[in-house]
Amino acid sequence: MKPQIIRISQISADQSVMCILGSDQIPERLILSKSEKEFAQKQLQAKEEFVFINSYNKCTYLVRLKEGISPYKIKEELRKTSYNLRKLIKENNHSELVITSDNVYKGAIEDFAEGLLLSVYSFEKYKTKAEKGERKNYLTKLLLHGDINDSEIKWLIDLTDAAYFTRDLINEPVNHLNATALAGEIKKIGDSAGFTVEVLTKGKIEALKMGGLLAVNKGSVDPPVFCILEWQPENCLNKKPIILIGKGIVYDTGGLNIKTGDYMAGMNGDMAGAAIVTGVLHTAAMTGIPLHIIGLIPSTDNRPGGNAYTQGDIITMYNKMTVEIGNTDAEGRLILADAISYASKYSPELIIDIATLTGSAAMTFGNQAIAVMTNADRKYINLLEECGNDVYERIAELPFWDEYGELLKSDIADLKNIGGREAGAIIAGKFLERFAEFPLIHLDIAGTEMLKKDDFYRLKNVPGSGLRLLSTFLKRFAADYSDKK
Repeated sequence: MKPQIIRISQISADQSVMCILGSDQIPERLILSKSEKEFAQKQLQAKEEFVFINSYNKCTYLVRLKEGISPYKIKEELRKTSYNLRKLIKENNHSELVITSDNVYKGAIEDFAEGLLLSVYSFEKYKTKAEKGERKNYLTKLLLHGDINDSEIKWLIDLTDAAYFTRDLINEPVNHLNATALAGEIKKIGDSAGFTVEVLTKGKIEALKMGGLLAVNKGSVDPPVFCILEWQPENCLNKKPIILIGKGIVYDTGGLNIKTGDYMAGMNGDMAGAAIVTGVLHTAAMTGIPLHIIGLIPSTDNRPGGNAYTQGDIITMYNKMTVEIGNTDAEGRLILADAISYASKYSPELIIDIATLTGSAAMTFGNQAIAVMTNADRKYINLLEECGNDVYERIAELPFWDEYGELLKSDIADLKNIGGREAGAIIAGKFLERFAEFPLIHLDIAGTEMLKKDDFYRLKNVPGSGLRLLSTFLKRFAADYSDKK
């Protein structure tokens, strides 16, 4: 369970405190003895990452900001330090912890709190009651003391709430979360946050002739779904909506081109894009971002059973284009392509898709950057890059030259769903571009989402990569819109 976040106006003598410092001076409100202060100052001058003081009735943690690094890096160092402290905090079994600061930049308290909240997440739904009891009283509240207003606290609460349920969805095994169950969870989240959710079932998908989604679903005993999420507040600033599209493959075996070895491990997380889009809509609705935002989530599993689609099949997509199947494990682009085509009915200002799409993106950038390809105006990419630096979900752009699209040519159909071995991430992006009638930003999170070990507070398997990026992007996009009016 996520710790509750509460703002306080005063720190009592017996409360355990985390204090972020901009100098070696220790504020009086921490109420330390003379010997404790002397010890702390020696440790701070020795440039220790953090200082820990175990008093009789409380614990005090001191974190000194690093000097001589960029503002983005300072913020990220704070989040990383919170991860490094999480074990010590757990060992001391605090039910509550005060977070305060002295002589630091505005926002430091929120940055540390965010990192700590993301670091202490755990998925315990299927553990025994006895094991759950071990964590029963651990860090139930974070008490924020300092220069932080109500809107900033609300953003922190709503964004981290979204991060928790996004991670929960990604963690769910497919035998508990097939496409239909995912749609049910999205509907619950929409009802709770205040955005609408329409779920198109198989009959409607067949009537719409979404050939990509239907082809991938042919090997499954469970039907596909297509979810339409919409947030349209009365004070909308944009006349044309922004559309977010998330890949919802609830399990990917590779189909008849079945994955080998350990490549199938963690494939219940191949619907991370769908979970992230849901989380972004939740944050937008809960915080009241004044933009018209639509989320499209095509969802199915990809299995080799029944009448599974095969290498060499020709399928007809929603936009009537024909596609030759070169590999059934390149399924994500097929369901996304139908969704991108469907987005045209809304005449959007911008389409952003997010997906764990290609191993090529992971091989290119590792876990350090989200691969981006786009034909959109540079103003969108510049803002996305700025937001990526700020929340440290950084983007790295790959070229989107027309020549890469030549590799998708088919002798017997309009195009193939794969190219050659080279430039796999770019070619997947070029495939999607063929279905976009409006500006497109394609985010490939295969490297940043499918982690084999913790990357600090980005926990293995379930960091929810892109949630904080897109939420912050929309928040600032709305602010820019407002400034122009």
